[in-house]
Amino acid sequence: MSSKPFFLARDLHAYYGESYIVQGVSLEINEGEILALLGRNGAGKTSTLRTIARLDSPELKSGEIWLDGQPLHEMEAWQAARLGVALVPEDRRIIGGLSVEDNLKLAQISEPKGWSIAKIYEHFPRLAERRDQEGITLSGGEQQMLAVARALARDIKFLLLDEPYEGLAPVIVQEIEKIVANIKELGITTILVEQNAVAALHLADRAVILDMGQIVFDGSAREVLDDEDLRQKYLAI
Repeated sequence: MSSKPFFLARDLHAYYGESYIVQGVSLEINEGEILALLGRNGAGKTSTLRTIARLDSPELKSGEIWLDGQPLHEMEAWQAARLGVALVPEDRRIIGGLSVEDNLKLAQISEPKGWSIAKIYEHFPRLAERRDQEGITLSGGEQQMLAVARALARDIKFLLLDEPYEGLAPVIVQEIEKIVANIKELGITTILVEQNAVAALHLADRAVILDMGQIVFDGSAREVLDDEDLRQKYLAI
C-alpha cells in the first residue's frame, strides 16, 4: 500500500484580487475519509474548496494540489472535474427550465459517467417521485439532494460539499446526513464544509479548523467534540 495520501494540498496561497484569503493551507486526506473543514464565517472554508476545485476565483498564487498522484494545481476546472473532482456549492446551482431528470442527464453528457439514473433514484427515492418536476421548484432539501445526486451522476473520486445543511429544517438535515453517511459507506473521499459543526463532526473522520485563512487545528473529529475550549474559541459552540 502506498504511503502517499490520496489527496494532498501543500502550502496553498490564494487571493481574491488583493485580498489574501487562503494563507498557507495544507491538507492530507486518505482515500475514503471525510474531512470536516470548519471555522467561523469568513474563515476561508469556501475559498479553500474553490481553490481545490480549480475555479477561476480565488486565484491560486502558489502551492500544490495532488489527487491520486495527479497535479490538480496544473489543471483548469474542467480538467479537475474530468479527473473526478465534484464541488457541490452552497447555492446548489440547479439549472432552471430543466426537470429533475434532465438536470441529472445533463451531468452525464460528457465522460466519464458515474451512477446511472436508475441507481440515483434507488438512493434518492424523493427525486424519483419528482423526476418530471422543474428542479428549481423543489424544496431546499430536495434541491440539495439533486445537487448531490448530480455530482454522483459523474464518476467522482473526490466530493467537496459546501454547507449542505444551510437553510434546511432539522428534519431535512437528518435526511441529508443520511445521504452523506451513505457516501462515506461508498468510500468516496469527501471534504465537508458546514456551519453546523457538531453534525459535521459526527460524520467526519478528521477535522481541520480555519481562522482568518490559516489552519489553527488539524486532528480527529473526536478531539474537537471533546475540546469545549477549542470549539468556543474558533466555532462559537
